[in-house]
Amino acid sequence: MPTLFNSKRFHIFAPSIHCSQGGIQLYSAFFLQALQNLYPQSEYDVFLKHDIELQISSGINYLPKTHFHFTGSYPLKVRTSFFATEIMYEGFLQRPNLTIASHLHFSIASYFLKRIFGIPYWAFAHGIEAWDIQKPALKTAIHNADLILTGSSYTRERLLNEEKLDAKKVVILPNTFDSSRFKPALKPDYLLKRHKLKPKQPVILTVARLSALEGYKGYDQIIRALPQIRQVIPNIHYIIVGRGNDSQRIKELTTELAVQDCVTLAGFIPDEQLCDYYNLCDVFAMPSKAEGFGMVYLEALACGKPVLAGNQDGAISALCDGKLGALVNPDDVEEIAKTLIQILQGYYPNLLMYQPEQLRQMVIEQFGFERFQATLAMYLRQHLI
Repeated sequence: MPTLFNSKRFHIFAPSIHCSQGGIQLYSAFFLQALQNLYPQSEYDVFLKHDIELQISSGINYLPKTHFHFTGSYPLKVRTSFFATEIMYEGFLQRPNLTIASHLHFSIASYFLKRIFGIPYWAFAHGIEAWDIQKPALKTAIHNADLILTGSSYTRERLLNEEKLDAKKVVILPNTFDSSRFKPALKPDYLLKRHKLKPKQPVILTVARLSALEGYKGYDQIIRALPQIRQVIPNIHYIIVGRGNDSQRIKELTTELAVQDCVTLAGFIPDEQLCDYYNLCDVFAMPSKAEGFGMVYLEALACGKPVLAGNQDGAISALCDGKLGALVNPDDVEEIAKTLIQILQGYYPNLLMYQPEQLRQMVIEQFGFERFQATLAMYLRQHLI
């Protein structure tokens, strides 16, 4: 791709890119790659709070001259201080053309650099961290940002309504994904054997961090829907991929509802197995009610899988208002059960959900990396001098 813009110096602040593959981490990595494609002659300093070394993420490429700053080796109780100090020190020395906070909380450092040295800044608002903001310093930082990029229309509207921001300064840059990693395939034999499943046995899948603080992901509701689903589909099996401190409570819930024999907590899995798990399932379901966007929806869709999500958060954008999947009330267990039964029995009214290749093509057209980069290029033209 030809260079679109003149040379600049960018400072980018991110929680991590290499030590974790969560949604914010992947979004940050894709953003950096797109920015460097557009400004290949520019200078880049990337400040990573939790990383300790450079590990090239799968499918993500960086310019060789990119300078990474790591503070992940410091103890957690002092890490924030060292991270902020390095940001301020390098900002003073280098005076970048733009600082970019890939997590909203890091925009506070950007604000001080702007106030002291006049350096403009952009900030990302991914989801829950941008809703109902109480911290005065963070409120000041977002009101003084030159541009705020949100992952979904839901997050954008919440920011505008709650913080009364200038609508022209809050834009949408939807999540993207690596389409080369996620493709339709047969159910992997090794996973069928691992989980003692039959090839034609219907499988529901959720991929989520199992945190007691993130119960909004909706896996509880699916478990509560299983007794009703089993009445119609007796051999249904539900697999939850992810780890966290909520695992024991989930096991207790499955026992309470007498569905422990059809629920598997797969725990942590290597990144290279994630696509195989998507292809193992017959429907991907995560009826969340506080999702900023949900990259996992895109990955499942790219594997040609029907997707069920909640209708109260950023998943609305991820599923294009229901064009790419089923949106349900995340608090209505009966609706979740009935919709999953419809999908699994093949009579859900959105026929696109049963056309894997067409589903994959549509999600790539809407959220593929080329679309992501083109949208970013548009904002750079409009907002970066």
